This record gives sequence, structure tokens and C-alpha cells, in this order.
Amino acid sequence: MINLKDYKDLNEVKRLMAECMWADDEKIHNEFNKYLEMDSRELIGSFKNNELVGLIGVIYESNNEVVLKHIAIKPAYRGKGIGSEMINVFIKTNRIVRIRAETDKDAVGFYKKNGFTITSLGEKYPGVERFDCKLSVSNCN
Repeated sequence: MINLKDYKDLNEVKRLMAECMWADDEKIHNEFNKYLEMDSRELIGSFKNNELVGLIGVIYESNNEVVLKHIAIKPAYRGKGIGSEMINVFIKTNRIVRIRAETDKDAVGFYKKNGFTITSLGEKYPGVERFDCKLSVSNCN
């Protein structure tokens, strides 16, 4: 996994981010720029055979606590464990003790499978139930 701030094809990164955002080009561009400009954010990519296949975007709340803001896997690579692997490697590499994310009903199963505690936030947007997902990690190294 590598930091994507200096990746050669920033448009490819934006296209992958679009997979998890359901937003127009301007919103994707603005969110992407936050990763480039803010030290509290990190955008990390996963590669298979030199191809960018997934990314995670985090916001650091402290040195070892993060909000998982974005996670995206290219459609052809979904269901192969790449998202879980990225989260696990990130947690171990950065000695993360707490990670949380907000998601919709479609992704709750992914977070549950990865050990996150799920709490409904109710209908945050008209007709859209959102969920708070939290994972506390014991780092006994």
C-alpha cells in the first residue's frame, strides 16, 4: 500500500474515489483536494500487478485514532478481501487503536464481518438510514 498524494495518475485516484462517493465531479475533486492539502488526512492505495485496485481515505483524530472516510475497490476486484486487507494492514502499520466509519445499509455487512460494532443513526437523510461503525483494536506487540 502506498500514499496516493504523489501517485502519477491523480485522475485514476479520483475515478476510484467516485466508486464510494455517489457525488458529482466537483464534490469528488473538492474531497480529493482535502487529502492533498490537509496533513490530518491520508489517502492510501492498494495495488495488484501494478494496478490501483483499491483505496482507503482516513482522517486522523489523534495519532492512533482515525475516521475511515472513504473505502473503494474497483468493481472487478470486489469480494476478494482487498478492503479487509487494506484496513488490517493500515491498523497494524499505524498502530491504530480505534477506527470508525459512517455508512449506509449496503456496506453494514462488510463492517460487521470485519469486527466493527454497528449502531443505527436513523434516517439521517430523507429515506436513507445511516450507520455508525466502530472498531477498537488491542495492540499487544
